[in-house]
Amino acid sequence: MKIGIVGCAGRMGRMLLGEVIAQDGLVLSGGTESPGHENLSDDLGVLAGVASQGIIAGDDTSALFDASDVVIDFTVPATTETHAALAAKHQTALVIGTTGLSAEDQAAVETAAQKVAVVQAANMSVGVNVLLGLAERAAGLLGDDYDIEIVEMHHRHKIDAPSGTALALGKAVAAGRNVDLEQQSVRVRDGHTGARKTGTIGFATLRGGDVAGDHTVMFAGDGERIELTHKASSRSVFAKGAVRAARWTEGQKPGLYSMRDVLGLG
Repeated sequence: MKIGIVGCAGRMGRMLLGEVIAQDGLVLSGGTESPGHENLSDDLGVLAGVASQGIIAGDDTSALFDASDVVIDFTVPATTETHAALAAKHQTALVIGTTGLSAEDQAAVETAAQKVAVVQAANMSVGVNVLLGLAERAAGLLGDDYDIEIVEMHHRHKIDAPSGTALALGKAVAAGRNVDLEQQSVRVRDGHTGARKTGTIGFATLRGGDVAGDHTVMFAGDGERIELTHKASSRSVFAKGAVRAARWTEGQKPGLYSMRDVLGLG
Protein backbone atom coordinates (compact mmCIF):
# COMPACT_ATOMS: atom_id res chain seq x y z
CA MET A 1 0.00 0.00 0.00
CA LYS A 2 1.47 3.35 -1.08
CA ILE A 3 0.94 6.14 1.47
CA GLY A 4 1.75 9.82 0.96
CA ILE A 5 2.05 12.50 3.63
CA VAL A 6 1.12 16.15 3.06
CA GLY A 7 2.64 18.63 5.50
CA CYS A 8 5.49 16.17 5.94
CA ALA A 9 7.86 18.53 7.77
CA GLY A 10 5.44 19.47 10.54
CA ARG A 11 5.35 17.84 13.97
CA MET A 12 2.64 15.39 12.97
CA GLY A 13 4.01 15.01 9.46
CA ARG A 14 7.36 13.77 10.73
CA MET A 15 5.69 11.27 13.06
CA LEU A 16 3.51 10.02 10.22
CA LEU A 17 6.57 9.54 8.02
CA GLY A 18 8.24 7.49 10.73
CA GLU A 19 5.14 5.38 11.33
CA VAL A 20 4.71 4.54 7.64
CA ILE A 21 8.41 3.69 7.29
CA ALA A 22 8.30 1.45 10.37
CA GLN A 23 5.28 -0.65 9.43
CA ASP A 24 5.48 -3.76 7.27
CA GLY A 25 3.42 -3.85 4.11
CA LEU A 26 3.51 -0.10 3.54
CA VAL A 27 5.45 1.97 1.02
CA LEU A 28 6.14 5.65 1.57
CA SER A 29 5.15 7.18 -1.76
CA GLY A 30 6.33 10.67 -0.89
CA GLY A 31 5.77 13.78 1.16
CA THR A 32 5.06 17.40 0.33
CA GLU A 33 5.32 20.84 1.85
CA SER A 34 4.30 24.29 0.66
CA PRO A 35 6.41 25.99 -2.04
CA GLY A 36 9.40 27.74 -0.52
CA HIS A 37 9.35 25.72 2.69
CA GLU A 38 12.78 25.41 4.32
CA ASN A 39 12.65 21.60 4.36
CA LEU A 40 11.97 21.10 0.65
CA SER A 41 14.51 18.64 -0.82
CA ASP A 42 15.23 17.16 2.64
CA ASP A 43 15.25 13.36 2.78
CA LEU A 44 11.98 12.06 4.27
CA GLY A 45 13.80 9.53 6.42
CA VAL A 46 15.97 12.25 7.91
CA LEU A 47 12.87 14.36 8.62
CA ALA A 48 11.38 11.36 10.43
CA GLY A 49 14.57 10.86 12.44
CA VAL A 50 15.38 7.49 10.87
CA ALA A 51 17.66 6.24 8.10
CA SER A 52 17.71 8.00 4.74
CA GLN A 53 14.94 6.76 2.41
CA GLY A 54 16.20 8.25 -0.85
CA ILE A 55 12.96 10.23 -1.19
CA ILE A 56 12.96 14.00 -0.82
CA ALA A 57 10.24 16.38 0.29
CA GLY A 58 8.60 18.07 -2.69
CA ASP A 59 5.92 20.65 -3.39
CA ASP A 60 3.94 18.94 -6.17
CA THR A 61 0.90 17.78 -4.22
CA SER A 62 -1.00 16.69 -7.31
CA ALA A 63 1.83 14.32 -8.23
CA LEU A 64 1.82 12.92 -4.70
CA PHE A 65 -1.87 12.07 -4.90
CA ASP A 66 -1.33 10.49 -8.30
CA ALA A 67 1.46 8.27 -6.90
CA SER A 68 -0.40 7.19 -3.74
CA ASP A 69 -3.15 4.76 -2.77
CA VAL A 70 -3.99 6.97 0.20
CA VAL A 71 -2.78 10.34 1.49
CA ILE A 72 -2.77 11.41 5.15
CA ASP A 73 -3.52 15.07 5.87
CA PHE A 74 -2.77 16.83 9.18
CA THR A 75 -2.37 20.34 7.80
CA VAL A 76 -4.63 23.43 7.92
CA PRO A 77 -8.23 23.86 6.72
CA ALA A 78 -7.46 25.85 3.55
CA THR A 79 -5.06 23.21 2.23
CA THR A 80 -7.30 20.34 3.33
CA GLU A 81 -9.98 21.73 1.01
CA THR A 82 -7.48 21.60 -1.87
CA HIS A 83 -6.38 18.09 -0.91
CA ALA A 84 -9.97 16.85 -0.91
CA ALA A 85 -10.36 18.02 -4.52
CA LEU A 86 -7.09 16.32 -5.49
CA ALA A 87 -8.20 13.07 -3.82
CA ALA A 88 -11.36 13.04 -5.92
CA LYS A 89 -9.46 13.94 -9.10
CA HIS A 90 -6.86 11.17 -8.71
CA GLN A 91 -9.19 8.60 -7.09
CA THR A 92 -6.94 8.49 -4.03
CA ALA A 93 -8.27 7.66 -0.58
CA LEU A 94 -7.80 10.38 2.03
CA VAL A 95 -7.32 10.37 5.81
CA ILE A 96 -8.01 13.76 7.43
CA GLY A 97 -6.88 14.73 10.92
CA THR A 98 -7.07 18.48 10.29
CA THR A 99 -9.48 20.31 12.60
CA GLY A 100 -11.12 23.74 12.53
CA LEU A 101 -12.66 23.29 9.06
CA SER A 102 -15.20 25.87 7.91
CA ALA A 103 -18.53 24.89 6.38
CA GLU A 104 -16.99 25.48 2.95
CA ASP A 105 -13.98 23.29 3.76
CA GLN A 106 -16.24 20.54 5.06
CA ALA A 107 -18.40 20.71 1.95
CA ALA A 108 -15.29 20.04 -0.16
CA VAL A 109 -14.50 16.99 1.98
CA GLU A 110 -18.03 15.65 1.60
CA THR A 111 -17.91 16.18 -2.16
CA ALA A 112 -14.67 14.18 -2.38
CA ALA A 113 -16.25 11.40 -0.29
CA GLN A 114 -18.76 10.84 -3.08
CA LYS A 115 -15.89 9.57 -5.23
CA VAL A 116 -13.32 8.09 -2.81
CA ALA A 117 -13.08 6.71 0.70
CA VAL A 118 -12.39 9.51 3.18
CA VAL A 119 -11.71 8.91 6.87
CA GLN A 120 -12.15 12.08 8.88
CA ALA A 121 -11.75 12.31 12.63
CA ALA A 122 -11.12 15.08 15.13
CA ASN A 123 -8.81 12.66 16.92
CA MET A 124 -7.23 9.50 15.51
CA SER A 125 -6.37 8.02 18.92
CA VAL A 126 -8.02 4.68 19.71
CA GLY A 127 -8.40 5.75 23.34
CA VAL A 128 -10.17 8.99 22.48
CA ASN A 129 -12.65 7.18 20.28
CA VAL A 130 -13.46 4.84 23.16
CA LEU A 131 -13.89 7.98 25.33
CA LEU A 132 -16.40 9.37 22.82
CA GLY A 133 -18.57 6.28 23.21
CA LEU A 134 -18.34 6.35 27.00
CA ALA A 135 -19.21 10.06 27.15
CA GLU A 136 -22.27 9.61 24.96
CA ARG A 137 -23.50 6.70 27.06
CA ALA A 138 -22.90 8.52 30.36
CA ALA A 139 -24.71 11.64 29.17
CA GLY A 140 -27.80 9.61 28.32
CA LEU A 141 -27.80 7.79 31.64
CA LEU A 142 -27.20 10.80 33.89
CA GLY A 143 -29.59 13.35 32.42
CA ASP A 144 -29.94 17.07 33.14
CA ASP A 145 -29.37 16.67 36.88
CA TYR A 146 -25.67 16.54 35.99
CA ASP A 147 -24.03 19.60 34.44
CA ILE A 148 -21.58 18.84 31.63
CA GLU A 149 -18.26 20.66 31.25
CA ILE A 150 -15.60 19.75 28.68
CA VAL A 151 -12.06 20.87 29.47
CA GLU A 152 -9.19 20.57 27.02
CA MET A 153 -5.52 21.59 27.01
CA HIS A 154 -3.04 21.64 24.14
CA HIS A 155 0.41 22.99 23.30
CA ARG A 156 1.00 26.70 22.77
CA HIS A 157 1.13 26.34 18.96
CA LYS A 158 -2.39 24.99 18.42
CA ILE A 159 -4.38 27.45 16.29
CA ASP A 160 -8.03 26.41 16.80
CA ALA A 161 -10.17 26.39 19.94
CA PRO A 162 -11.97 24.52 21.30
CA SER A 163 -10.07 21.56 19.91
CA GLY A 164 -11.72 19.34 17.35
CA THR A 165 -11.70 16.54 19.91
CA ALA A 166 -13.46 18.73 22.49
CA LEU A 167 -16.13 19.57 19.94
CA ALA A 168 -16.46 15.87 19.05
CA LEU A 169 -16.97 15.12 22.75
CA GLY A 170 -19.60 17.87 22.84
CA LYS A 171 -21.42 16.27 19.93
CA ALA A 172 -21.21 12.89 21.67
CA VAL A 173 -22.78 14.08 24.93
CA ALA A 174 -25.38 16.09 23.01
CA ALA A 175 -26.30 12.95 21.08
CA GLY A 176 -26.54 11.05 24.37
CA ARG A 177 -29.09 13.59 25.58
CA ASN A 178 -30.77 13.97 22.18
CA VAL A 179 -30.15 17.72 22.02
CA ASP A 180 -28.53 20.10 19.50
CA LEU A 181 -24.99 20.99 20.56
CA GLU A 182 -25.08 24.40 18.87
CA GLN A 183 -28.16 25.39 20.88
CA GLN A 184 -26.76 24.12 24.18
CA SER A 185 -23.07 25.02 23.81
CA VAL A 186 -21.41 27.63 26.06
CA ARG A 187 -17.95 28.50 24.74
CA VAL A 188 -17.06 31.65 26.72
CA ARG A 189 -17.74 32.92 30.24
CA ASP A 190 -16.59 36.37 31.25
CA GLY A 191 -17.93 38.94 33.65
CA HIS A 192 -21.33 38.72 35.32
CA THR A 193 -22.72 35.62 33.60
CA GLY A 194 -25.54 34.74 35.96
CA ALA A 195 -26.37 31.22 37.11
CA ARG A 196 -25.61 28.27 34.91
CA LYS A 197 -28.53 27.27 32.70
CA THR A 198 -29.77 23.71 33.07
CA GLY A 199 -28.84 21.45 30.16
CA THR A 200 -26.04 23.56 28.75
CA ILE A 201 -22.73 22.01 27.69
CA GLY A 202 -19.74 24.11 28.71
CA PHE A 203 -16.29 24.25 27.16
CA ALA A 204 -13.02 25.45 28.69
CA THR A 205 -9.84 25.83 26.64
CA LEU A 206 -6.28 25.86 28.02
CA ARG A 207 -3.09 26.44 26.01
CA GLY A 208 0.54 26.12 27.04
CA GLY A 209 3.79 24.22 26.90
CA ASP A 210 4.08 21.12 24.74
CA VAL A 211 0.92 19.30 25.86
CA ALA A 212 -0.02 16.79 23.15
CA GLY A 213 -3.67 16.75 24.16
CA ASP A 214 -5.66 16.43 27.40
CA HIS A 215 -9.46 16.10 27.40
CA THR A 216 -11.87 15.70 30.31
CA VAL A 217 -15.66 15.42 30.29
CA MET A 218 -17.12 16.35 33.69
CA PHE A 219 -20.59 15.38 34.83
CA ALA A 220 -21.17 17.54 37.94
CA GLY A 221 -24.16 16.64 40.08
CA ASP A 222 -25.22 17.48 43.61
CA GLY A 223 -22.87 15.67 45.96
CA GLU A 224 -20.78 13.94 43.30
CA ARG A 225 -18.81 14.45 40.13
CA ILE A 226 -17.91 11.95 37.42
CA GLU A 227 -14.90 12.68 35.22
CA LEU A 228 -13.89 10.85 32.05
CA THR A 229 -10.35 11.77 30.99
CA HIS A 230 -7.94 10.99 28.18
CA LYS A 231 -4.35 12.28 28.22
CA ALA A 232 -2.04 11.88 25.27
CA SER A 233 1.60 11.91 26.34
CA SER A 234 2.86 11.64 22.75
CA ARG A 235 1.52 12.54 19.31
CA SER A 236 2.57 9.07 18.23
CA VAL A 237 -0.88 7.78 19.22
CA PHE A 238 -2.42 10.04 16.57
CA ALA A 239 0.07 8.87 13.95
CA LYS A 240 -0.57 5.20 14.73
CA GLY A 241 -4.32 5.73 14.50
CA ALA A 242 -4.03 7.63 11.22
CA VAL A 243 -1.91 4.92 9.61
CA ARG A 244 -4.39 2.32 10.86
CA ALA A 245 -7.14 4.33 9.17
CA ALA A 246 -5.08 4.52 5.98
CA ARG A 247 -4.72 0.74 5.89
CA TRP A 248 -8.47 0.38 6.47
CA THR A 249 -9.35 2.40 3.36
CA GLU A 250 -8.09 -0.37 1.10
CA GLY A 251 -11.08 -1.83 -0.73
CA GLN A 252 -13.59 0.54 0.90
CA LYS A 253 -16.36 2.09 -1.17
CA PRO A 254 -16.53 5.88 -1.55
CA GLY A 255 -17.95 7.53 1.54
CA LEU A 256 -17.19 9.68 4.55
CA TYR A 257 -16.05 7.47 7.42
CA SER A 258 -14.94 8.04 11.01
CA MET A 259 -12.52 6.31 13.34
CA ARG A 260 -15.52 4.55 14.85
CA ASP A 261 -15.92 2.83 11.46
CA VAL A 262 -12.21 2.01 11.33
CA LEU A 263 -12.29 0.52 14.84
CA GLY A 264 -15.61 -1.28 14.37
CA LEU A 265 -17.26 0.64 17.21
CA GLY A 266 -20.52 1.14 15.28
